[in-house]
This record gives sequence, structure tokens and C-alpha cells, in this order.
Amino acid sequence: MTSGVTERDRAKADRQASILHEAARLFAERGFSGVSLEDLGAAVGVSGPALYRHFANKQALLGAILIGVSERLLAGGRRVIDGGGTPSVQLEAIIAFHVDFALSDADVIRVQDRDLASLADDDRHTVRRLQREYVETWIGILSAVHPERPEAELRVRAHACFGLINSTPHSVRALRSQPDAGAVRGILESMALAALTA
Repeated sequence: MTSGVTERDRAKADRQASILHEAARLFAERGFSGVSLEDLGAAVGVSGPALYRHFANKQALLGAILIGVSERLLAGGRRVIDGGGTPSVQLEAIIAFHVDFALSDADVIRVQDRDLASLADDDRHTVRRLQREYVETWIGILSAVHPERPEAELRVRAHACFGLINSTPHSVRALRSQPDAGAVRGILESMALAALTA
């Protein structure tokens, strides 16, 4: 019995993944408005108009990038919750998950920071909803770690932690591929844990 996925399906999925990766890189470097369809096509070895076979337009491509990463974050947060363990173990796990995201998807963080307003309204609402749900996974864990603290305070802590972790890839891009990249990861994880458990 076959899975129903053809070689053509796989090739199309691979091409779409390549387009998304290169689009995130280019949007991070130049901004959404500074990248043309021709630039995107050249980056993946096709003509600009050929991209329409995969995405309706450049705005739809931006939506696919930011919705996709928001879905991955929410899924990762839910996996941490589903994995069980003590509140402290879950907190360490979700911090490690988010640090891994920040170090491996720095381009997407830069695109989100700068170009969220360029999304179509429906896509922006979807991204915001997914992000709120991701924050709630953190609040659930923090509520178990700090049962005496009000939720409003825990929300401030969570957002401050995102700021700490998400801002760092801007300044440590050169280190991510170097031997001390593991040290950067350790620094981020220990600082985030210290901030959230203080």
C-alpha cells in the first residue's frame, strides 16, 4: 500500500520549502517591500512569474512564512505540555525549544518584527491568534511554577522572556555557525530561566 504521495508531490513540497526559506532570508535582509518576485525567483532558480504556481502573490508568501512559524511555535509549546514532567522541567523544556527556534529562525524573527503590518488582514489575525495561544502555553507552565503570582505578572514575564530570546539572534548571527554557538545557546537558556524563576 502506498502513502499516496507522488514524486511530483514531494518535488513541489521541496520547491515550496525552498521558496519560503529564500523569501525569509531576502525579506530579512531587504524588507518585504525591497524584494521583488524576480529577486525571489532568481534565489530559487525560477522565473518570477513561475512563483505564481506556488503562491498567489508576494503577500501570500509572507503570510505563509509567518503563519507557518506561528503554527510551529504553538505545536512545539503543546508538545512540551503533552510531554508531562514537573513544572520546572516543562519550563526548562519550553525555554530550550524557544531558544532553538530563535537561533535557527533568526530571519523569520526579523521578518515578523519589521513586516507584520504588510500581511493581509486575515493572515495577520491568524498570526495574532496563534501567537496568543502560544503565549498561553507559557502562562500555563509559569502558573504552575509560580502559583502565588497573578496572571498579569506572569504574562509580563513571558513577553519579557520572548524579548530577551528573540532579540539575541540580531547580535549573535556570526556566532550561530561557530564552535561557540553552543555557548550562546547555554547563555540564553540560563538567562531566560533566571529571569522567569526570579
